[in-house]
Amino acid sequence: MRLAGRIELGGLTPRPLAGGWAVLHRVTRDGGGPVDSVRTDATGRYSIRLAQVDSTAIYVVSGWYAGIAYFSEPRQLTRRAVAEFAPLVVYDTTSRGPPIFVLQRLLTLARPRPDGTRDVLEIVRLHNPGFATRVTNDTLRPVWAGALPREAIQWQVGESDVSAQTVTRRGDTVAVYAPLAPGEAGKQISYGYVLPAGVTTLRVPVDQPTGEIAFLLEDTAAVVQAPALQRLDVDSIEGRWFARYRTGPLQSGVTVEITLPRGTFQAQRLLPYLVTLVGVTLVVGLVFALRRKPAPAMGTGDPQGLPDGRAGRGTG
Repeated sequence: MRLAGRIELGGLTPRPLAGGWAVLHRVTRDGGGPVDSVRTDATGRYSIRLAQVDSTAIYVVSGWYAGIAYFSEPRQLTRRAVAEFAPLVVYDTTSRGPPIFVLQRLLTLARPRPDGTRDVLEIVRLHNPGFATRVTNDTLRPVWAGALPREAIQWQVGESDVSAQTVTRRGDTVAVYAPLAPGEAGKQISYGYVLPAGVTTLRVPVDQPTGEIAFLLEDTAAVVQAPALQRLDVDSIEGRWFARYRTGPLQSGVTVEITLPRGTFQAQRLLPYLVTLVGVTLVVGLVFALRRKPAPAMGTGDPQGLPDGRAGRGTG
């Protein structure tokens, strides 16, 4: 079987990448790795012979340029004679250019846990509007940064289109150091955090222009306040129900708030207090029992049981 495709050097005027490496990778459930590699011709095309096709595997072609790896869309192959891959575009790199744009933010807010805390998951899709891949070598200048709510604790990076090691938290900011290539689809970054118990208002910071913010609220009694807010349907996701909202586009500095209902009554929260109350009641009862005076005993020489010990007189 023959695999074929083309690699282009993107930019203001795209052109074929001649002499670049095209590397074929096979990915299975047990792992993956490169299978073969060839250089592109003067027109940017490549052709790779594959002796045996694994129909259960995923195949990907990568191209390297300026120290950055770019990957094609993954494909499952059949036993046809030729498989044509979509053109793969690589780019020059730069540390400057127009600001990275937030295409979309998706904020998922769960119901409170028994201790009153709430889990939050944010997914952010970033778009590089320039003509070169944005990079940085300065730890003080991330490729992109976005604000977090002040109350956020236990932050951690989630499944993203970039390496987890390139996404960090700096104070109340998420910083991304991964290379971001141009492209309309953008790159997806996800991270989660926890809202402490007692937080009744979540202020979602909008510190830069944002195309859209979508909300999934498991606590359907929560109230969202935002410009041009659209209330959508309540949907079931993996057996859990979420109220959906959407707003945007938004300018930097607008107010977006979620008012959270106070936690519902949960009997298990009273268990420690009930245990303490029962313990105190037992102790108090024991003290009173020890302090009570015992009643006089019924003596054998006191047939009438009179208090002064005298026998009663007969009536006859």
